[in-house]
Amino acid sequence: MREGRLRVSANGRFLAEEDGRPFFYLGDTAWCIFSRLQFDEADEYLRQRAARGFTAVQVVALFGRGSSDARGNPALVGDDPARPGEEYFDLVDRVVARANSLGLCVGLLPAWGSAAVRDDPLFNASNVRAYGEFLGRRLRDRRMVWILGGDEPAGGYEAVWREMAAGLAAGDGGGHLMTYHPRGQQASSTWLHDESWLSFNMIQSGHRRAMPNHAMIAADYARRPVKPCMDGEPCYENITEDLAAPEKAPWRIDARDARRAAYWSLFAGAHGHTYGCNEVYQFWTPGRQKPPWGAEIHWREAIELPGASQMRHVRALVESRPFLVRVPDQSMIVGEVPGGIDHVSATRASDGSYAFVFAPSGAPVAVNMTKLSGATVRAWWFDPRLGVSEQVAEFPARGERGFEPPSGDDWILALDDASLDFPPPGGSPLRTSGS
Repeated sequence: MREGRLRVSANGRFLAEEDGRPFFYLGDTAWCIFSRLQFDEADEYLRQRAARGFTAVQVVALFGRGSSDARGNPALVGDDPARPGEEYFDLVDRVVARANSLGLCVGLLPAWGSAAVRDDPLFNASNVRAYGEFLGRRLRDRRMVWILGGDEPAGGYEAVWREMAAGLAAGDGGGHLMTYHPRGQQASSTWLHDESWLSFNMIQSGHRRAMPNHAMIAADYARRPVKPCMDGEPCYENITEDLAAPEKAPWRIDARDARRAAYWSLFAGAHGHTYGCNEVYQFWTPGRQKPPWGAEIHWREAIELPGASQMRHVRALVESRPFLVRVPDQSMIVGEVPGGIDHVSATRASDGSYAFVFAPSGAPVAVNMTKLSGATVRAWWFDPRLGVSEQVAEFPARGERGFEPPSGDDWILALDDASLDFPPPGGSPLRTSGS
């Protein structure tokens, strides 16, 4: 069944289908797909990501002056915003349609803000509406989310983004959600939270190990009016922490860092999450492009890195419980919450039917059991590396109780109202002792 357009859920916290069913946005950054890949290569990438459980890909329609596709077709003839290149946007059409046919929503940036609006601007408040209307009209029937911005603070350029949003809405009939992709360690809400066109907020926590994206999400979650929020660009797997001097970087982001960013943001209240990989976002091919940000392996190898495959377990865990009622709740954690890389985060159902606690460093956690409904709580450990669960035991839903993870790795403690007989967290087969 082909899905329709997305909307904000009735409680204002999540994304949903037109009929109200929840939609979990699990994105991957494929910013350079139109500029670096031909259609058959794009199809290869999209098929792999769909098979890995992703529900969205984030792409850029054009970057700035001189933008062209892999065949050299210009995005804008003569860099004229009023003259879109037919061959170029035919590729955009085909790739977006193919993504949709595979069940992927497309988060599309009309233009990369730092290049097209600020540094050497193609667009301004006078000409951007027409471009937005062209793009909106061309893609109006696709399953998409518009992502304005592009590594760019909105301050000082609000008029440009308002005009672009107005053009997109005029072209697509106002049927697609819109958000804004800011610069590293920034949030769209800083400038745009009260804009009527902004459907949900997006942060970019950026490319540092253990950036506290949970604090950024918590701040957006607390804003009024209520809007969904998410991390649209956390630390990329296999990127170096020092972007200016990759060879001197003390750390290369790995799968555990990528998992940490996902569970931290979701348990703090995010509606979804975007994963990213250094070589994949830029579709780096040795010998074809310079290796920015410490790129070291071909994108076809990079799409198989473990962090990407483990994102399916993030989705499976969230979807294994009713998630339109999920709320962040740090008061579940008894005692002082560890800081830094050891930060423990908790989320639960508003009716107390279940809870998840993320223990990123494998340290014991103590939980307030009274936050759960029913007389008895069923406890599980969920392995975010393998996506399997192990039932611990059942306990009275009263007082405080300590739990020790099975190892020093990252784990999720899942607590259920036993009377509801939920399946294993993640819907995975029960892992038996010793397996």
